[in-house]
Amino acid sequence: MDTKGKILLGFLLVVVIAVVGFGAFFWGRYSQLREIYDREHPGETTEQGEEPKTEAVDEGESKETMKEQDKKTEKKASKSTFGPLAVKGTDLVDAKGNKVQLKGVSSHGLQWYPEYINKETLQELRDDWGANVIRLAMYTNEGGYCSGADREQLKQVIDDGVNISNDLGMYCIIDWHILSDCHPVQYQDEAKNFFDEMSKKYASYDNVLYEICNEPNNGANWDEIKSYADTVIPVIRANDPDAIILVGTPNWSQDVDVVADNPVDDPTNVMYVCHFYAATHKDDLRNKVKKAIAAGTPVFISEFSICDASGNGALDYDSASKWMDLAKEYNLSYVGWNLSNKPESSAVLVPSCTKTSGWSESDLNESGKWLRRQLRGEQ
Repeated sequence: MDTKGKILLGFLLVVVIAVVGFGAFFWGRYSQLREIYDREHPGETTEQGEEPKTEAVDEGESKETMKEQDKKTEKKASKSTFGPLAVKGTDLVDAKGNKVQLKGVSSHGLQWYPEYINKETLQELRDDWGANVIRLAMYTNEGGYCSGADREQLKQVIDDGVNISNDLGMYCIIDWHILSDCHPVQYQDEAKNFFDEMSKKYASYDNVLYEICNEPNNGANWDEIKSYADTVIPVIRANDPDAIILVGTPNWSQDVDVVADNPVDDPTNVMYVCHFYAATHKDDLRNKVKKAIAAGTPVFISEFSICDASGNGALDYDSASKWMDLAKEYNLSYVGWNLSNKPESSAVLVPSCTKTSGWSESDLNESGKWLRRQLRGEQ
């Protein structure tokens, strides 16, 4: 072999040795990395050279499965003080049948005062005021859910209220707050869709109550309200068979005495709403409540104040005291109106107070001072 041949052969040998060496190095490094990957991802290893085996899944089915998994992830264990509630006779009771009385505060319209639905506010209402329930007043009209408001933003405020109250061991009323729309059938389709969504979302929460029509008025009679209730209640029951449902009554939720002759079709865990304003509503309305209870109608006072029916005017402490005596005698749950600094008698904060928690005595309106004492058991 001549000199050129020897040089060429030597060069080829060097190339072969280099290729084999580098190949061995990279194969060893790959094996090492694969071992680490397999250890950190158990159940995903495959036979050498095989593609991972997967089941053929329809794309739409896969997305639905992911949605269901998301729902399960979102569900939280309820922490409410009394656990799941029920209605027994005319009483609200816990799982053991012991009487329960919910006492707390209602928000004002969430489209106007969402800032009070936060952990610090609700924790102060629980720890300093003695409240065990918050009512979320979502107006349907007045620029509310059905008349121009940002629905997703309102639902976010509700979600905050439900989850914060649940974490604090409090109960939460989701209130479909009809008012100037007068008759619940005006937004009946929207109500069905709304309560379907809410009851699906919070079916696993035992701290949520549903108030399906705040104050029917302007001539809405009980037969019409009952028809609406018999339409909406099954929507909730399809998702949450046991939740407490509150049904408004005629004449701004005052005529609770008319229910007994014709209750809703599915009365299980249903209570009927009475609202009072102490300076306006006195013995005549208190007698209606007594008559309703005597006839077996479960009553829930989901809104009241100690001023007149406009939410303003002078405070009537004497009438308010009689109402509280009635609530104690008949184990009536009650929720005071309203958590805001609106310049009116029924607001619990003075207009100059911009704080949403950490209130001093001077931050409270006169009705706020009275309600705090009442919730604390100091009256």
